[in-house]
Amino acid sequence: MSTRGTETGSASGSEDIAAKKTGEPLFAERLSVPWWGWPLPLAAAVILAAEIHMGHPGVRSWLPYLITVPLVVWVLLWLGRVRVSVRDGELWVGDAHLPLEFVGEVTTLTATEKRPALGRDLDPAAFVVHRGWIGPVVLLELTDENDPTPYWLFSARDAERLAAVLREHGGRGTG
Repeated sequence: MSTRGTETGSASGSEDIAAKKTGEPLFAERLSVPWWGWPLPLAAAVILAAEIHMGHPGVRSWLPYLITVPLVVWVLLWLGRVRVSVRDGELWVGDAHLPLEFVGEVTTLTATEKRPALGRDLDPAAFVVHRGWIGPVVLLELTDENDPTPYWLFSARDAERLAAVLREHGGRGTG
């Protein structure tokens, strides 16, 4: 009977791994620039184009608008390209990914708590993805002894929900 009990235990473990690798994200968000981050850079692009426009008649008068405004829009979209997700048994932050089995202790830090974590307390070997327009960050310790990175520190709008998902599906499940 002990063999059968072991088989049942491994089957439920297999089901848990299969549930982690379904392709459906357990958590997903994009760290895009919020609406209030757009007006000032766009206004600056228009003012810069207007200054160039004043000095040059003809084709050169509208060309600065054609260049500066789309350039600013592209930069703002590029800054907000980073996605944070938990899918297929891995945590993805931008292009970096971490198998959930190496997730250790997960902590969320508020906007005021993240300042020391990103400043004097920051380990230079840590993996950091910070977006200033997002208040909370997630501090995730790694359990992989072969990885020189001690922890990940990254922005997430819904940090509490992400931390709960990581605690539930992570390796140690601590918090």
